[in-house]
Amino acid sequence: MAGKVAGGVAVLAVAVPIGLVLSLVVFFGGAGAANADCTGPAVKVDAGTIPASMETPTGTYRHEQLLNAAAVLNAGAGHKPVLSLRGQEIGVMTALGESSLVNVDHGDAAGPDSVGLFQQRDSWGSRADRLDPFKAAGFFFDRLSKLEGWEAMEPSAAAHAVQRNADPGHYKRWWATAVQISEKLAD
Repeated sequence: MAGKVAGGVAVLAVAVPIGLVLSLVVFFGGAGAANADCTGPAVKVDAGTIPASMETPTGTYRHEQLLNAAAVLNAGAGHKPVLSLRGQEIGVMTALGESSLVNVDHGDAAGPDSVGLFQQRDSWGSRADRLDPFKAAGFFFDRLSKLEGWEAMEPSAAAHAVQRNADPGHYKRWWATAVQISEKLAD
Protein backbone atom coordinates (compact mmCIF):
# COMPACT_ATOMS: atom_id res chain seq x y z
CA MET A 1 0.00 0.00 0.00
CA ALA A 2 2.82 2.40 0.86
CA GLY A 3 4.36 1.70 -2.56
CA LYS A 4 1.12 2.63 -4.35
CA VAL A 5 0.83 5.90 -2.39
CA ALA A 6 4.47 6.78 -3.11
CA GLY A 7 3.93 5.97 -6.79
CA GLY A 8 0.80 8.13 -6.87
CA VAL A 9 2.62 11.01 -5.24
CA ALA A 10 5.46 10.69 -7.76
CA VAL A 11 3.00 10.74 -10.68
CA LEU A 12 1.28 13.83 -9.25
CA ALA A 13 4.63 15.52 -8.68
CA VAL A 14 5.32 15.20 -12.41
CA ALA A 15 1.77 15.63 -13.77
CA VAL A 16 0.82 18.81 -11.91
CA PRO A 17 3.74 20.95 -13.20
CA ILE A 18 3.26 19.60 -16.73
CA GLY A 19 -0.46 20.37 -16.56
CA LEU A 20 0.28 23.87 -15.31
CA VAL A 21 2.73 24.52 -18.14
CA LEU A 22 0.31 23.17 -20.75
CA SER A 23 -2.49 25.32 -19.31
CA LEU A 24 -0.33 28.42 -19.58
CA VAL A 25 0.63 27.56 -23.17
CA VAL A 26 -3.03 27.10 -24.12
CA PHE A 27 -4.14 30.24 -22.27
CA PHE A 28 -1.37 32.48 -23.59
CA GLY A 29 -0.73 30.56 -26.82
CA GLY A 30 -1.58 33.37 -29.27
CA ALA A 31 0.53 35.99 -27.56
CA GLY A 32 3.28 33.55 -26.70
CA ALA A 33 3.63 32.38 -30.26
CA ALA A 34 3.90 35.93 -31.53
CA ASN A 35 6.33 36.83 -28.77
CA ALA A 36 8.56 33.82 -29.35
CA ASP A 37 9.78 35.11 -32.69
CA CYS A 38 10.37 38.65 -31.47
CA THR A 39 13.15 38.28 -28.94
CA GLY A 40 16.03 38.78 -31.33
CA PRO A 41 18.29 41.80 -31.50
CA ALA A 42 16.99 45.19 -32.57
CA VAL A 43 16.81 45.89 -36.29
CA LYS A 44 17.61 49.00 -38.34
CA VAL A 45 15.59 49.96 -41.38
CA ASP A 46 16.92 51.62 -44.53
CA ALA A 47 14.35 54.31 -45.42
CA GLY A 48 15.23 53.82 -49.09
CA THR A 49 13.73 50.32 -49.03
CA ILE A 50 10.28 51.28 -47.72
CA PRO A 51 7.51 50.02 -50.03
CA ALA A 52 4.82 52.35 -51.41
CA SER A 53 2.19 50.47 -49.39
CA MET A 54 1.64 47.27 -47.44
CA GLU A 55 -1.44 45.08 -47.00
CA THR A 56 -2.06 43.70 -43.50
CA PRO A 57 -5.04 42.04 -41.80
CA THR A 58 -5.93 45.42 -40.23
CA GLY A 59 -5.70 47.45 -43.42
CA THR A 60 -3.44 48.96 -46.03
CA TYR A 61 -0.60 51.17 -44.82
CA ARG A 62 0.72 53.97 -47.04
CA HIS A 63 4.36 54.93 -47.62
CA GLU A 64 4.16 57.79 -45.07
CA GLN A 65 2.88 55.42 -42.38
CA LEU A 66 5.60 52.88 -43.17
CA LEU A 67 8.25 55.62 -42.97
CA ASN A 68 6.89 56.42 -39.51
CA ALA A 69 7.10 52.73 -38.54
CA ALA A 70 10.72 52.74 -39.76
CA ALA A 71 11.43 55.80 -37.58
CA VAL A 72 10.03 53.93 -34.56
CA LEU A 73 12.14 50.85 -35.35
CA ASN A 74 15.28 52.95 -35.86
CA ALA A 75 14.70 54.85 -32.62
CA GLY A 76 14.47 51.50 -30.84
CA ALA A 77 17.64 50.26 -32.53
CA GLY A 78 19.58 53.31 -31.35
CA HIS A 79 18.12 53.41 -27.86
CA LYS A 80 20.30 53.09 -24.77
CA PRO A 81 19.84 50.64 -23.13
CA VAL A 82 19.59 48.53 -26.25
CA LEU A 83 16.12 47.14 -26.91
CA SER A 84 15.18 43.82 -28.45
CA LEU A 85 13.17 43.44 -31.63
CA ARG A 86 10.20 42.77 -29.34
CA GLY A 87 10.65 46.18 -27.73
CA GLN A 88 10.71 47.81 -31.15
CA GLU A 89 7.56 45.94 -32.14
CA ILE A 90 5.83 47.11 -28.95
CA GLY A 91 6.68 50.65 -30.08
CA VAL A 92 5.19 50.06 -33.54
CA MET A 93 2.10 48.45 -31.98
CA THR A 94 1.64 51.43 -29.68
CA ALA A 95 1.92 53.93 -32.53
CA LEU A 96 -0.58 51.86 -34.53
CA GLY A 97 -3.01 51.95 -31.62
CA GLU A 98 -2.56 55.63 -30.91
CA SER A 99 -2.43 57.13 -34.40
CA SER A 100 -2.47 54.40 -37.08
CA LEU A 101 1.13 55.48 -37.74
CA VAL A 102 -0.06 58.94 -38.83
CA ASN A 103 1.83 61.85 -37.27
CA VAL A 104 -1.20 63.63 -35.80
CA ASP A 105 -0.66 67.37 -35.25
CA HIS A 106 -3.83 68.05 -33.25
CA GLY A 107 -5.25 66.92 -29.93
CA ASP A 108 -7.72 64.17 -29.18
CA ALA A 109 -10.18 63.23 -26.42
CA ALA A 110 -7.29 63.10 -23.91
CA GLY A 111 -6.51 66.75 -24.51
CA PRO A 112 -5.63 69.40 -27.07
CA ASP A 113 -1.90 68.90 -26.41
CA SER A 114 -1.93 65.19 -27.33
CA VAL A 115 0.06 64.94 -30.60
CA GLY A 116 2.31 62.75 -32.72
CA LEU A 117 2.51 59.05 -33.45
CA PHE A 118 2.15 58.21 -29.76
CA GLN A 119 -0.40 60.95 -28.93
CA GLN A 120 1.99 62.27 -26.28
CA ARG A 121 1.03 65.19 -24.07
CA ASP A 122 3.14 68.17 -22.96
CA SER A 123 4.81 66.24 -20.12
CA TRP A 124 6.60 64.03 -22.69
CA GLY A 125 8.57 66.83 -24.32
CA SER A 126 8.29 69.85 -26.59
CA ARG A 127 5.57 69.88 -29.23
CA ALA A 128 8.22 69.87 -31.97
CA ASP A 129 9.91 66.80 -30.48
CA ARG A 130 6.60 64.96 -30.01
CA LEU A 131 5.85 65.62 -33.69
CA ASP A 132 9.23 64.18 -34.73
CA PRO A 133 8.55 60.42 -35.16
CA PHE A 134 12.11 59.41 -34.18
CA LYS A 135 12.18 61.60 -31.05
CA ALA A 136 8.63 60.67 -30.04
CA ALA A 137 9.56 56.99 -30.29
CA GLY A 138 12.64 57.73 -28.20
CA PHE A 139 10.42 59.23 -25.48
CA PHE A 140 8.27 56.08 -25.57
CA PHE A 141 11.31 53.77 -25.40
CA ASP A 142 12.79 55.81 -22.52
CA ARG A 143 9.72 55.03 -20.42
CA LEU A 144 9.36 51.46 -21.66
CA SER A 145 12.98 50.63 -20.78
CA LYS A 146 12.47 51.97 -17.24
CA LEU A 147 9.41 49.76 -16.73
CA GLU A 148 10.55 46.85 -14.59
CA GLY A 149 9.83 43.49 -16.22
CA TRP A 150 8.44 44.90 -19.46
CA GLU A 151 10.18 42.16 -21.46
CA ALA A 152 8.02 39.49 -19.80
CA MET A 153 4.78 41.45 -20.03
CA GLU A 154 2.10 40.88 -22.63
CA PRO A 155 2.80 43.54 -25.30
CA SER A 156 -0.47 45.45 -24.82
CA ALA A 157 0.07 45.50 -21.05
CA ALA A 158 3.57 46.95 -21.52
CA ALA A 159 2.25 49.63 -23.89
CA HIS A 160 -0.58 50.44 -21.50
CA ALA A 161 1.83 50.76 -18.57
CA VAL A 162 3.79 53.37 -20.54
CA GLN A 163 0.89 55.19 -22.22
CA ARG A 164 -1.66 54.87 -19.38
CA ASN A 165 -4.66 54.94 -21.66
CA ALA A 166 -8.15 54.00 -20.47
CA ASP A 167 -8.18 50.43 -21.82
CA PRO A 168 -5.30 48.09 -20.91
CA GLY A 169 -6.23 45.78 -23.81
CA HIS A 170 -6.47 48.58 -26.38
CA TYR A 171 -3.27 47.66 -28.22
CA LYS A 172 -3.83 43.87 -28.52
CA ARG A 173 -5.49 44.05 -31.92
CA TRP A 174 -2.39 45.79 -33.35
CA TRP A 175 0.25 43.28 -32.19
CA ALA A 176 0.18 40.94 -35.21
CA THR A 177 0.20 43.91 -37.59
CA ALA A 178 3.14 45.49 -35.74
CA VAL A 179 5.09 42.24 -36.04
CA GLN A 180 4.22 41.94 -39.75
CA ILE A 181 5.21 45.53 -40.55
CA SER A 182 8.42 45.28 -38.52
CA GLU A 183 9.47 42.02 -40.18
CA LYS A 184 8.71 43.34 -43.68
CA LEU A 185 10.61 46.59 -43.13
CA ALA A 186 13.58 44.78 -41.59
CA ASP A 187 14.00 42.48 -44.62
